[in-house]
Amino acid sequence: MKTQVAIVGAGPAGLMLGHLLRAEGIDAVIVERASPDYVLGRIRAGVLERTTTDLMDQLGLGARMHAEGLPHDGFHLADGERLIRIDIGALTGKQVMVYGQTEITRDLMEAAPERGLEVIYDAADVALHDVDGDAPYLTYSKDGATHRIDAQFLCGCDGFHGPSRKAIPASVAAVYEKVYPFGWLGILADVPPCNHELIYANHERGFALASMRSETRSRYYVQVALEEKVEDWSDDRLWDELAIRLGPEAAAHITRGPALEKSIAPLRSFVFEPMRHGRLMLAGDSAHIVPPTGAKGLNLAMSDVHYLSQSLIAYLKRHDSDAVAGYSDKALARVWKSERFSWQLTKLMHRFPDSDAFDRRMQVADLDYIASSVAAQTTIAENYVGLPL
Repeated sequence: MKTQVAIVGAGPAGLMLGHLLRAEGIDAVIVERASPDYVLGRIRAGVLERTTTDLMDQLGLGARMHAEGLPHDGFHLADGERLIRIDIGALTGKQVMVYGQTEITRDLMEAAPERGLEVIYDAADVALHDVDGDAPYLTYSKDGATHRIDAQFLCGCDGFHGPSRKAIPASVAAVYEKVYPFGWLGILADVPPCNHELIYANHERGFALASMRSETRSRYYVQVALEEKVEDWSDDRLWDELAIRLGPEAAAHITRGPALEKSIAPLRSFVFEPMRHGRLMLAGDSAHIVPPTGAKGLNLAMSDVHYLSQSLIAYLKRHDSDAVAGYSDKALARVWKSERFSWQLTKLMHRFPDSDAFDRRMQVADLDYIASSVAAQTTIAENYVGLPL
């Protein structure tokens, strides 16, 4: 098979890239190691920046998102006693949208056939070849046979554990990583949220987050040590801990219910440079990971895809080689700003094992300053809603 762009990974980043290219008449094929049901079963992010919602609208695929999503004008920081509201609508003139990553993926997936975007699922043993040359290709196995796709460009949207990043020689790469000494224990339950906006809580016992997927489905998290096990946390124990850490105002409105899903996710910051090598381009989690504090993961992948699609369109339609050459630097400039915000918010809201009484007082002072400073709230709001492309 021959195509102009071969994309590895049919998550939201790969699907969005494929749709943006097809909308400009560029041939693209996506290969995905998993089945469609498995892809849709990934429970991930739920807060969308304006960048992401604009891309869905640009493709004419935003109708269900606007009908079922929850637009938010703000969110809260909590210090154990009070809620500090960050009014992103008033401070930036923008909103965020609560709409699950699974739903974004479903909308993109279901639109693929009618828009001529071919997605090959259950593709095993995907490998990328000759990424340094002018004729790269990838191979995969399916139905007992080995298949080959020749392309002008290969795009790795296959996540942290995919093969794309590994195809870039270590001799030309730089890796920056911070592994955090705690994780997030999350619970998903069919109960109404305790607040109509998200609450990020800093408590002396640790961080907590009150989030939602809809007006009837809630997502909560508490910070836990890495050695903790899910089975040691009964539903009652987790709800009790959430009530303590979120503070009395939020706790009064918590509705308890049985867990639909419970899991512990470790936190890390990770950046791989460069995001382009030869004819191979990386986007999303294949190139970078942010801690979920600040809701940047999916949105950062979508800004990558915006830059990447523009670069490929400029090259394939106008023979603009500078656009492709500049992709990595342009994408990484925004990546590092998002990493910075996620890192700062993580430091502000979590208890670190080696922190002392002084560190705790600095967090309290920071939150007190934010509560009284429009300038501080504006900085947070601008980053939370998404920096300009």
